[in-house]
Amino acid sequence: MNCPECDAGLDIPADATTGEIIACPDCGADFEIAKKDGSNVELKQAESVGEDWGE
Repeated sequence: MNCPECDAGLDIPADATTGEIIACPDCGADFEIAKKDGSNVELKQAESVGEDWGE
């Protein structure tokens, strides 16, 4: 599977589960495994939780 951002190859472990975060080794983008059915994997952009610093 390739990164949706930069098209680099992503290594999805065979034991990866839904909800697991995968990081692209090239661009650093984080993706969440949205659905996994055997070798078919769907990724979605991982939500980043930022600091609000009390604002």
